[in-house]
Amino acid sequence: LQRQKELQALYNSYKSRELRLDMSRGKPGADQLDISTDLLNAVNEATGFVTEDGVDTRNYGGLDGITEARRLFGEIMGMPPELVIVGGNSSLNMMFDYICTACVKGICGNAPWLTQGAVKFLCPAPGYDRHFAITQYFGIEMITVPMTENGPDMDRVEALVQDPAVKGMWCVPMYSNPQGVTYSDDTVRRIAALNPAAPDFRIMWDNAYCVHHLYEQEDVLLNLYREAAKLGHEDMVIQFASTSKISFPGAGVAALAASAHNLTDIRSRMTVQTIGFDKINMLRHTRIFPDMAAVKEQMKKHAAVMRPKFDIVLNTLNTELAGKGIARWHNPRGGYFVSVDLMPGTAKETIRLLKEAGVTMTPAGATYPYGADPEDSNLRIAPSYPPLNELQVAIDLFCICAELAAVEKLLAQ
Repeated sequence: LQRQKELQALYNSYKSRELRLDMSRGKPGADQLDISTDLLNAVNEATGFVTEDGVDTRNYGGLDGITEARRLFGEIMGMPPELVIVGGNSSLNMMFDYICTACVKGICGNAPWLTQGAVKFLCPAPGYDRHFAITQYFGIEMITVPMTENGPDMDRVEALVQDPAVKGMWCVPMYSNPQGVTYSDDTVRRIAALNPAAPDFRIMWDNAYCVHHLYEQEDVLLNLYREAAKLGHEDMVIQFASTSKISFPGAGVAALAASAHNLTDIRSRMTVQTIGFDKINMLRHTRIFPDMAAVKEQMKKHAAVMRPKFDIVLNTLNTELAGKGIARWHNPRGGYFVSVDLMPGTAKETIRLLKEAGVTMTPAGATYPYGADPEDSNLRIAPSYPPLNELQVAIDLFCICAELAAVEKLLAQ
């Protein structure tokens, strides 16, 4: 009871400050956006608008994207440039289009998913809420697969894909959202070796954080496409990446990479959908980032901004919650999030307390399909957007709310 009174008093002192702090999404802060302002002057009348192979980017055409951009994304994704299609600013949009096509038109000659009866998708969780939103939008049944320290529980995955209604799996394989887990070599090889019952089963390989390292000791991810190709399974893999957190989130460039068979199928939709994406933006990016070396230099600048923010979160969690038996968390080496598992049954209450005190976070349950965390435990902390002083206030309050919710639950029992 004494600790509850102390925590309540601390909480009330923060609440009286009428805070307005936003930690709801993994948005880069203004200091990160400023890193990319050179992009705005990379294409103009003085520099010209023509690509290295003579394409005027101001005009129509170029369904696959300009040569420079396909080459750059080939480096980023570990794929031959000829197996890359460069699109608009959003990889999420490209994922949505792919799932939509599978549902209503079918992929690679197979019947539309929505005409085949039950349709299911594997969702490693905790995972990315926007992936889950896409599958839910189309009425696809989501099956939760537990995440481990090495990636999805592959025993479970290998069993589930024997059901022909299971059509795919979402993956954020490097510095996963939200846990920051990088799939182990064994996990990648087991994914590549899957023999699903459905011929139109697809791995949606969203490598959103493939260059987003925080420290010199970088995680390394095995190349899924190459492993799958060794086994003749290359059609199973659809890869996605973007420059959203390399340059400007709202004005970056996205790409997908896949087998030649898949790309032929994808182009059959794109030729109806568009005459070509924004080639000026592609040219702008490739002039600032002509190769992978330039991307790595850019990401060092981002890491210099992000590291102190992650340090604040992790140091505060260690100082305020370690050893109390009410929370555990991951210490990611890259990506954009810190995943915290609180005492079961307290995540929603923690979020409610935070919101009442003026701190907005991703809703409890968002990291699970249908927004339903069976343990009411997992919360995603997004440190990137607030300035350091605001972040410190927010994470201090987070720890108070988490402990207060735990103490009140214990007292109620």
